[in-house]
Amino acid sequence: MSSRFLPSLVAAAALQALWLAGSALAAEPVAGLVVSQLGPTSPGFKMDVNRSETGAPEATAIGARPIEKRPTAASSAEWRGSASHPSSERDAEEKAAGKKRDDDKKTAEARPAKAGVAKADADASSAMDVLREKLAARLGAKPSADGKYAMQVSNRGESGENVITSVRPSAAAVAAARKPRRPASAVAGSANLDIAANAGTSLLPTHWDYEGDEGPDAWGRMRPEFSKCATGQRQSPIDIRGGIAVDLEPIKFDYRPSAFSVIDNGHTVQVNVEPGNSITITGRRYELVQFHFHRPSEERVNGRQYDMVAHLVHKDVDGRIAVVAVLLDRGSAQSIVQTVWNNLPLEKGDEVRAGSRIDLSQLLPDDKRYYTYMGSLTTPPCSEGVLWMVMKQPVPISMDQVAIFSRLYPMNARPIQQADGRLIKESN
Repeated sequence: MSSRFLPSLVAAAALQALWLAGSALAAEPVAGLVVSQLGPTSPGFKMDVNRSETGAPEATAIGARPIEKRPTAASSAEWRGSASHPSSERDAEEKAAGKKRDDDKKTAEARPAKAGVAKADADASSAMDVLREKLAARLGAKPSADGKYAMQVSNRGESGENVITSVRPSAAAVAAARKPRRPASAVAGSANLDIAANAGTSLLPTHWDYEGDEGPDAWGRMRPEFSKCATGQRQSPIDIRGGIAVDLEPIKFDYRPSAFSVIDNGHTVQVNVEPGNSITITGRRYELVQFHFHRPSEERVNGRQYDMVAHLVHKDVDGRIAVVAVLLDRGSAQSIVQTVWNNLPLEKGDEVRAGSRIDLSQLLPDDKRYYTYMGSLTTPPCSEGVLWMVMKQPVPISMDQVAIFSRLYPMNARPIQQADGRLIKESN
C-alpha cells in the first residue's frame, strides 16, 4: 500500500473507533463516564461528549437533539410514555376531564332514578293509607278530629291481653281513598300490603268474625298465633255431657263493689273491672280481669243452648287462665246486666268509665255447683290450658235485655268443639 494513503486510513479508523465508543457510552455507563438521558438513545440522536475536570470523557444528553434521521416507532413510543414528554401531561389532563364528564353523566342519570324511588315510596304510602281507611271503615271507626290515625285499644281481651279493636283514619287517608288509584303493579317497589303476610309483626289488627270468610273455620289460617283454633285438641266450647258427679271443691268467690268501664270491642260487650276481685280454687288464687257476653250461650249442657252466657275471665300470677261461665236464661231482668247496658258506649272501640260501682256477686246464681273441664279460649288465639267452671244453675235475664244485646251482636258464639274424651266433672 502506498504511504500516501496511510494517513487517510488511520483517520478513518480513528473516526470509526470514536463512533463505536460513543454508541457504547450511550448504551450503558462505564467507569469515569456519566450519561444523562432525557430522550431516546438511538443512532439517530446526536450526543455531546466533553471532557470532565478529571480528563475523562463525559456524555451529556440534556442537550440531545435529533438529526436528520427520525427515531424508530419503538423508541418514540417509549419516549412519549416518559413523565417528561409533553403528551403525557396532555393525556393526564384529558383523562381527568373524561373522568369528570363520566361523573357528571352518572349524577345526571341518578337524579331521575332518585325521583322515581321517592315517587314509588309516596305511592306505597298512599296505598297503605287507603288500606287503613278500608280497614277502619270495616271496623266502623270514624275519622278523628285531629286528622291523625288513632288506634283504639281495649286493655283486656278475652285472654286478658291488650287487643287493638279499631283504627280511625285521618282526613288525608279519606281523601286519598276518593282519588283514582293506580293498580298495584304500577307502583314500583311498593311494600307488601297483605296483612296476612305480615302476621305477628303488623301494627294493623287481624279482623275475624263469627260467620262468612272470616268466620271460625278461617281463624286458624289467619295468623300463626291462631293456629290452635284449627289444630288444638282441647278447644272450647263443648257440649257438656257425661260428667262424673263428685264432691268438687267449692269455688271461693271474693267479689266486692268495684269501679268498672264498658267497651264494645267489635266482638262483644266487655266490662273491665278494677283489681281486687278474685276466686280461689285448688289452692290457687285467680284475679278477675274482665267479663263479657255471648249470644246464644257458647256452652251447651246435654245439648241445650241458653239465650246468653257471661264469661268471667280470671288470671293468676303465673298467667294461668280460669273462666267462670254463668248461663243466662230468659226470665226476669238481671240487675248487673242492666247496669252494664246503662253504660254502653255510643261507638265501637270507645271505653265508657261508669260513675257507679258494680258488685259481681249479684251476677252469680244462688246454687254455686258447677261443671269443670280443661279447654281453651273461645276466641282467637284459642289458647289452650284454660280451666273452665260452668255454673249448673242458670241466671234469669229479661227478653228486653237480650234484645238490646242482639241489636249489637245477633250472634257471637263459636260453634261447639269436639270433647275428644276429655274428663268432665260436676258437683254432686
